[in-house]
Amino acid sequence: MNKRLVFALFGVLAAISTFLLYKQAFPSLQQLDFRMKDARFRIRGPVKPDMDIVVVAIDHKSIKEIGRWPWSREVTAKLIENLAVHYGTKVTALDIVFSEPQNPVADKALAAAIKMSGNVVMGYFFREEQADMQAASQAQLESARLKLVKVADGVQNIPIPEFPSLDLNTPQLGEGALDFGFFNARPDGDGLYRRSILLLLYNGDIYPSLSLKALQHYLGSDIMLDVKRWGVDSMQIGAMRIPSREDGTMTLNFYGPTGSFYSVSAADVIAKRLPEDSLKGKIAFVGATEVGIYDLRPTPFDTTLPGIEIHATMAANALEKRFLLYDSVTQMMEIGCIFVLPILLGIFLAFAPGTFAGLAIMVVFTTAFGYLNYFMFATALRDMTLIYPFAGIAMTYLGGEAWRNLVVERRGRHLKKAFSSYVSPDLVKQIEKDPDKLVLGGEQRELSILFSDIRGFTTVSESLTPPELVQLLNEYLSPMTRIVLDERGTLDKFIGDAVMALFNAPLDVPDHATRACSAAVRMLDELKELNDDFASRGMNMLDIGVGINTGPAVVGNMGADIRFDYTAIGDSVNLASRLEGLNKYYGSHILVSEDTRRQVGDNRFTFREVDRVKVKGKLQPVVMYELMISNAGILPRFESALDRYRSRDFGAARSIFDELASTHNDGPSRLYSARCAEYLAAPPPEDWDGVYIAKSK
Repeated sequence: MNKRLVFALFGVLAAISTFLLYKQAFPSLQQLDFRMKDARFRIRGPVKPDMDIVVVAIDHKSIKEIGRWPWSREVTAKLIENLAVHYGTKVTALDIVFSEPQNPVADKALAAAIKMSGNVVMGYFFREEQADMQAASQAQLESARLKLVKVADGVQNIPIPEFPSLDLNTPQLGEGALDFGFFNARPDGDGLYRRSILLLLYNGDIYPSLSLKALQHYLGSDIMLDVKRWGVDSMQIGAMRIPSREDGTMTLNFYGPTGSFYSVSAADVIAKRLPEDSLKGKIAFVGATEVGIYDLRPTPFDTTLPGIEIHATMAANALEKRFLLYDSVTQMMEIGCIFVLPILLGIFLAFAPGTFAGLAIMVVFTTAFGYLNYFMFATALRDMTLIYPFAGIAMTYLGGEAWRNLVVERRGRHLKKAFSSYVSPDLVKQIEKDPDKLVLGGEQRELSILFSDIRGFTTVSESLTPPELVQLLNEYLSPMTRIVLDERGTLDKFIGDAVMALFNAPLDVPDHATRACSAAVRMLDELKELNDDFASRGMNMLDIGVGINTGPAVVGNMGADIRFDYTAIGDSVNLASRLEGLNKYYGSHILVSEDTRRQVGDNRFTFREVDRVKVKGKLQPVVMYELMISNAGILPRFESALDRYRSRDFGAARSIFDELASTHNDGPSRLYSARCAEYLAAPPPEDWDGVYIAKSK
């Protein structure tokens, strides 16, 4: 009985520990909790939003048909006029700020359209840094402040963020607006947008968001704010109650990825191509969805959700009363789960006959709570925590099973210590579970191989004493190693100052090419911070080149019986090394092969084709791409020059390359300019195919 009481004690201790973590709300745990909550949206799947909300999208079709954004304000005037007059929208909310004049004719046309429409809620933006503001614009904004505030006794201040400055619309354009609402958005600590900011402070006054203002005029009632002792409680618009977090934000109940809302192209509105009654009586949120305008917000459903759909989601949640509730009832349910589940699990573990039975019981508890949490999310719309009850279950199980199994394999601990500093965590876990896998031999699999090397390291090393050199290398290699491991890579080896890393070995990493590219970009970003620190300490600054290739390789434990390494060999590995070395020749930082570029695609990174080259040791030419971390705007000009170069129009190509080299300090452009000069002096043979033959590694 005493032994069984120990299991119950582990449950009690786990419950208390988890409750303390819950009260402390550490940011790292909160972010993990956010991620786990995000999975509920993906499990639930998309749902159809309220049809009274429409997104008028400045989309790819509109940009292609009308031209690059921003458009002439005469065009925007036509859009606003058609929405109100021709299509009969009840409210038109603009996720746009017109902070500068364009020209007198265009500004006058837009101002007239806004005034004539009579239903336009114009957007503006709060900012941290000071900005010049016109007094007339500030005076217009006064009408937008919140006027009805119900404050509980004892409230000294309201925990709403305050900003010192704004980006406002010009007085001429704002004069005819129905109202104004801000469109600021703030991500959580992990960069995802999960909440809508409803209220912000400026000069002691409270201002509502664009979506709140749109709802106010749609419903025809003023907004009343209810403030309790702990902060903001809710807002009331007529009969509609909108619950809020204490800081004036609202957790969004997302409907799905981009395109979940009824959306129409701005070009179709301007050209009057829609059915006349298709927008009648609706709230029209007007904003950019085209990727090139960069108003994109990563959310639990979509990494590139247009910002305009954040406002639409808030408004639709309010109209449908689909609020994700986090109130005192939700908190009591969370605390109940935090205490009850670990203690019950401890009691059940006390009667489990062995380790496997204990594992099965823990799985049942975890599954039951996961189902309960999802049920409350999907049906009762309660935003309950996941991480803390799961943590209590885990602590109880681990403590109980540690008590049950007092003998821990020394071999497993030794191997973990030996491998964890340079092998991915997944491999460490695999080795711990089955140490016998550390045998000679290997397998062929597709890998993404990354090589990085410090430029001019010999010169750097000659200027340092041995202790200084070791310190420099350690300070450089430590963060680079962490980046590789963070991206689920395996650190193969250090070759002096060079780093070799593998992605997709020993375990499957489906997006291994993307992760290798992400690691390369993060290495360059980390190097900037390191160089700032080195410079402040009077140390040498470093520059690196990175080569990435994706292809088949033989990977496994290779070496002798008494000493072996987990590594990869093959032509793909050699090509990655060659690409890294070619950075010095092209003046680039990250070169990737065509296979890597094909797997990564176009969504996350910007690539440009640099050359077709026969590297040393290969007969067939390799198409190389640069992963661009700067100067991405020169891509169209560079591609145009490269086309001319391959068409033997060396004079025209050289002119463009010279411009890019001098204006943007672009290494590949500088190299091609020199090649063009050579070919102008001595043209290549008639069968020249534009392939460069690399004579060194």
